[in-house]
Amino acid sequence: MTTTNIAAGLSQPRLERPDADQPKSAAKGGRDDYYVASQWKLIWWKFRKHKLAIIASPILIFLYTCAIFADFLAPTLPDTRYTEYKWAPPNAIRFADENGLTAPHVQDMTRKTDPQTFKRTFAPDPEKKVPVYFFGKGEEHKLLGIIPTDIHLFTSTGPVFILGTDQLGRDLFTRILYGSRISLSIGLVSVSITFFLGLLLGGIAGYFGGAIDNAIMRVIDLIICIPHIPLWMALAAALPRDWSPLKMYMGMVLVLSMINWVGLARVVRGKLLSLRDEDFCTASRLAGASDMRVIVRHLLPSFASYIIVALTLSIPGTILGETALSFLGLGLQPPVVSWGVLLRDAQNLETIAHHGWLLAPIAWVVTTVLMFNFLGDGLRDAADPYK
Repeated sequence: MTTTNIAAGLSQPRLERPDADQPKSAAKGGRDDYYVASQWKLIWWKFRKHKLAIIASPILIFLYTCAIFADFLAPTLPDTRYTEYKWAPPNAIRFADENGLTAPHVQDMTRKTDPQTFKRTFAPDPEKKVPVYFFGKGEEHKLLGIIPTDIHLFTSTGPVFILGTDQLGRDLFTRILYGSRISLSIGLVSVSITFFLGLLLGGIAGYFGGAIDNAIMRVIDLIICIPHIPLWMALAAALPRDWSPLKMYMGMVLVLSMINWVGLARVVRGKLLSLRDEDFCTASRLAGASDMRVIVRHLLPSFASYIIVALTLSIPGTILGETALSFLGLGLQPPVVSWGVLLRDAQNLETIAHHGWLLAPIAWVVTTVLMFNFLGDGLRDAADPYK
């Protein structure tokens, strides 16, 4: 090869193949997109690589959507009783019979009593088909609590019990949908208070230090030393039993929030201790910014991703706390409907043995907790996109 050819070869630009790990959008624009992309865009690129978190997000949206539109999705109201169908087993909607496809229907159920054990059971009657109407008229309700209507997703004149009934003949599927409003919302409301207390007290302790820091940290240490479940039980047992459902709900929110804020406060304090003497904070103070402005506008946004992760992972703990307290009879009380209240009917082994469908709310609890944990894991991995 001649000197001219070598020089020509060296003068040609060397093309680099984009890394396989880069997002397609970054690969198209070249490696420089990583250097000019915002931190939130980098977090999104890394978050979408977490497959379980991507799956968990639409499932959680679906669960909260079902809770919001429970009035429309449920075939009846939560307190409607079908006295002839107490302890009725699940009765699925059928779209076919022995002759092939047919109109949606359910098979009527006939109650029988064993002459020896006197146990009452229900047997499906294939000869009696009860039609099911989608978007039909049923019991009146208020959609979103505002719009009066009587349209339901599906209705029937017979026993449409997808998940069976309880000891009073109330449809379990309907009660689970209505109960999701309480159980899912209590996590968000409680975390909102946790967010406020954790940022406020942790920010004050980390930014000012000194005696204020010592006082707040000793309170946090005291709360952490007490096991959460006994403390929850003691606080919940102290709530008056004659309170209205709304007061009881707010009382449970406060009970759960007064414990969960300590973890977030410790994280916020540690971050502020490491950042308060940085150059950008000093420049802000020299420019005349108040202490509150420095904390809110400069310090907290610098680790906002970690705060989001901490809050996401604390929601399932709050939901489990409410479920456990209500299951033990120390939390929400009937006529309030929540997943914990529904599971209280399944405390007795004999009931579970004969009426196993009463454990159906567990599926909603487990699914919700797992999805929040998957989402939290994905956010935690994406919180530092530079790793």
